[in-house]
Amino acid sequence: MHRHFIIHKPYGFLSQFINNQTKRKKKLLGELDFTFPEGTMAIGRLDVKSEGLLLLTTDGKVSDFITTRGKVEKEYYVQVNGQITTTEIHQLTKGIEIGIHGKKYITKPCKVKRINTPNFAERSKKIRDDRHGPTSWISITLTEGKFRQVRKMTSAVGFPTLRLVRIRIGNILLNNLQSGEVIEVEKLL
Repeated sequence: MHRHFIIHKPYGFLSQFINNQTKRKKKLLGELDFTFPEGTMAIGRLDVKSEGLLLLTTDGKVSDFITTRGKVEKEYYVQVNGQITTTEIHQLTKGIEIGIHGKKYITKPCKVKRINTPNFAERSKKIRDDRHGPTSWISITLTEGKFRQVRKMTSAVGFPTLRLVRIRIGNILLNNLQSGEVIEVEKLL
């Protein structure tokens, strides 16, 4: 019988249980205050600087469905440097050229909109203060997930990402999960 988990991945953690790097010690999911069964895997990833909703499962078929079919939406709240305008939002919406592993890639059309500042807890590492100028928040909803795609997209239109929080995968929401919190669910999708 397979098991499934929803977690709020904290800032500074890798989305994995084993660190393949020997140079630097990184925090891993197994260090959270929860005992995962053997064979648990992350469905997709969030980079070490990103936070938010991460799904875990012991079922490879569920993982494959969510990550490779290109039909499951993933929504991110993104704090960017500066006041992003409708021009840049439109560029992001229709698709934009970014680099993926040294090759040019045009992102698929996606949903992007400005949002009010979300009510997230302070991040464990301060982002910056107001002396460095204004910031704004957008929601980006994708059906793909290339290597650091959201960060590369916002940078490509001149608004680097300062904070990135995944809030939704399909119909599963981050809701009020606290950073580092894990809950077990019967099914994921």
